[in-house]
Amino acid sequence: MVFRSPLELFSASRLLLPHFTDGGTFQSGSCSPEEPVSTFPPFAFPGLCFSAAQVASVCETLEETGDIERLARFLWSLPVATGACDSISEQESVQRARAVVAYHTGSFRELYHILETHRFTRASHGKLQAMWLEAHYREAEKLRGRPLGPVDKYRVRKKFPLPRTIWDGEQKTHCFKERTRGLLREWYLQDPYPNPGKKRELAHATGLTPTQVGNWFKNRRQRDRAAAAKNRLQNHGMGREGARSLSGPDCSPDSPDGDALLSVTDSDSDFDV
Repeated sequence: MVFRSPLELFSASRLLLPHFTDGGTFQSGSCSPEEPVSTFPPFAFPGLCFSAAQVASVCETLEETGDIERLARFLWSLPVATGACDSISEQESVQRARAVVAYHTGSFRELYHILETHRFTRASHGKLQAMWLEAHYREAEKLRGRPLGPVDKYRVRKKFPLPRTIWDGEQKTHCFKERTRGLLREWYLQDPYPNPGKKRELAHATGLTPTQVGNWFKNRRQRDRAAAAKNRLQNHGMGREGARSLSGPDCSPDSPDGDALLSVTDSDSDFDV
């Protein structure tokens, strides 16, 4: 049996897989009840020809539909013979599907092995990077027995950097480039509360998304409010010491310490996204 299109292959797999991936057996019409029943994987049927490209197409279809259970059964049914297995494993869609199944089943060791030993194209990087990080986050949460905060996640990312097989070397995601941060600071000084139109304009100028821009401004405002509250507490404590201490030379409004006390924080956190 030769399939003329991936759609025909996918339709056939929906009929065959539930039986043969659950340990089902195949019995030809000529066999008598006394004869032993032969077990065949889907690829062992006489005349059944699945090309590597068709297998990759089925993996893509099942991955897009989100049917992880059927995708796992389909991967289980693939041939284990060296020649056939090598040709199928060369398909990026197959390796990505295996990574997806490993992630959703909690087989993180297998997931890491797949991502570290196979080079993926840029189109797959975003999804695979998210799985790499989320898997490490979950393992860290299980080890610590509590949810991770932003600082915890930052440390996990530092400890388990993205492998070059799913990363093209560009600096991105959680820490903005200095040029991007400079633009954000300049706009913040002009308007700490940009409207949606300004956020879109700034997103276009920096290469970020409007959501990232909005989060950066929100986090920056929170840091400034925290710094202002700290300054007020310090000033209140100084006021209780009496007017004499306030009139001392070290607390002059023109002194460096005074400027530092009233300044707005200019440092940017690594957790702006």
